[in-house]
Amino acid sequence: MASPPSPPQDAPQQITLFTYFRSSCSARLRIALNYKSLPYTPVYINIKDGAHLDASYAALNPSRTVPVLVVPHPAAPSTIITQSLAALDYLEEAYPAAAPLLPPPSDLAGRAVVRTLAHIIALDTQPPTNMRVLKRFGADAPLYARDVMAASLAAYEAAAAPVSGFYSYGNAVTIADVCLVPAVWNAERYGVDLTPFPTVRKIVEHTRLHVAFRRAYWRHQEDCPDEFKEVLRAA
Repeated sequence: MASPPSPPQDAPQQITLFTYFRSSCSARLRIALNYKSLPYTPVYINIKDGAHLDASYAALNPSRTVPVLVVPHPAAPSTIITQSLAALDYLEEAYPAAAPLLPPPSDLAGRAVVRTLAHIIALDTQPPTNMRVLKRFGADAPLYARDVMAASLAAYEAAAAPVSGFYSYGNAVTIADVCLVPAVWNAERYGVDLTPFPTVRKIVEHTRLHVAFRRAYWRHQEDCPDEFKEVLRAA
């Protein structure tokens, strides 16, 4: 099992992540923070119980969604980021030496490929299958979700196959993998058949060996209900 690097010297003392165990957007940041060895304190927002609709939370995030990343600064107001892709960009730019999640700046084409793959998940897959949307489909929600997820994974498969190695782009973890894996966790929960996506399955199998992904898995979160929770075990 791959081990994370040591925390960077410029890591902040106390990053806070507002998160929900099943939120794939929250999982992206859990993975990235783990991968970069940036310590953080989770604050659990129970979406199922409507905690994200409270006025106090809306004051922090007017969109009433998770995640929210809060990064403190010694002599300035904290940085508050309420969108996961923006938070991933911030972490990459603020802590570039801490296990980079993008190809080097010299590989502009590769960086564009990685961002394209991440956007297939973050823009095409997750928004139409989040809880707020699925509630509108009633009993048809699972079928709708499976159709959307399968179509998006097919697009990801086609885009990633020519450039993948162990991971989505070559043999290093990138933000593409950080976005893909939580989407696959959701697809597995909804019973999507992953057989037609060999590249996706190969990538996910490699990430299952990486501690950053294992720690971020939804069944390993403290706010996961006991009937779903699994104990995180060493590989």
